[in-house]
Amino acid sequence: MSNKRPVNQLRETRGRKSYEAGLRAENLATLFMMLKFYRILGRRVKTRSGEIDLIARRGRMLVFVEVKASAGFDRAIEALGPHQRDRLARAASLYVASRPALQHLDIRFDMVLVARGYLPRHVVDAWRP
Repeated sequence: MSNKRPVNQLRETRGRKSYEAGLRAENLATLFMMLKFYRILGRRVKTRSGEIDLIARRGRMLVFVEVKASAGFDRAIEALGPHQRDRLARAASLYVASRPALQHLDIRFDMVLVARGYLPRHVVDAWRP
């Protein structure tokens, strides 16, 4: 009899570890943004177009933040492709459209990169839709 775990169980374990690592990265990114005097308006905000990791505000700037955790910063930046940027832009539009009080604010898309052993890196104005 083999001591190997079934493939589905391995996938489930790997998926749970990735999910937990993502939550830790989002928690760290939230604290990091708060230390930079951003007010967090939402975390893991779900829209019809997808989920937004963080929504923050500082002054007249409404910031939609994508959090990426990876072994290194270069890999984290590369993990945000054009399809995901478009999806985030659609989700941001839906979010703002449903909140008239925010419609007068300037909008920006940022990233917070989290790599083990380093302080988070905030990429301001990471892309434009």
